[in-house]
Parts: sequence; C-alpha cells; structure tokens
Amino acid sequence: MAQFTKTNGTTQPVFALDVANGSISGTANVAAGGPVQPAGPKLAFFSLQADASLASTGVGNATGYLNNVLQAIQQNATIAMYQVKPTSGYDIINLAIYPVGAYTTATLVTAAQTANSTGGLTTTGIPTANVAANATFTNL
Repeated sequence: MAQFTKTNGTTQPVFALDVANGSISGTANVAAGGPVQPAGPKLAFFSLQADASLASTGVGNATGYLNNVLQAIQQNATIAMYQVKPTSGYDIINLAIYPVGAYTTATLVTAAQTANSTGGLTTTGIPTANVAANATFTNL
C-alpha cells in the first residue's frame, strides 16, 4: 500500500465549527483536552404526542399544524432532525434539537402548544402530559 510522510498540518479541524478563531497552535486542542465533533453539536431529544392524527389533509403540509409546531419550537432552538411516527391514531413527533438546555419538557410543550389552534386543524393539540425528554427514531 502506498503511503507518504506528512510534513505539515495540525490536529485542528479542517473547518470552523463554532468560532472563527484564526491561526492557533497546532496542538491547542490537545492541550485543552476538548472534543472535536465535526458531525455537529450535542443534541437534546424530545417526543411530543399529539391528541389526534397528523396525517389528515392540510395538517402535515407546509402551512399546516405540524409545520406550525416545528416553527414554534425553532423560536428558541434549531431542529436538527424530526420524525413523525404514527401510533394507533395518535402521532408522535420525535425531535433532536440544539443547543442542549434550550428547552425543558415544560417549556417545549408550551412552545408547541402555541400551534394548537393554528394550521387548519383546531382540534389537534399536544397535551401538557404528552411530552417526554427522549425520542426513538426509526430507520436511521
């Protein structure tokens, strides 16, 4: 197998993750003992269970209830990924958001509930008891 001797470079990430900190020592991250995470930030996981199906016409589309819930949550955090999982007529919205600590279960459901009467389906909502600080994503 062909190989070559490395003559330059550092152990720093090849792109700016959080800050544009300019030229720093090549071993600065080793001395600091910090993790290098090029895949993205640490995520917080939540699940929200609606009190009705989100598969109805107009509910899951770009101007519907689901979009309004996601937009309300993104007022204080960024949704890295989400999945709507049908469960016996009631759909669960699994979320991975950052930054960690942007929401507690209580503040997350409060944000989501701002969409309870919007998006064309006023009977759908997320009851306060239907939020959990975990999520199970399938088919990842």
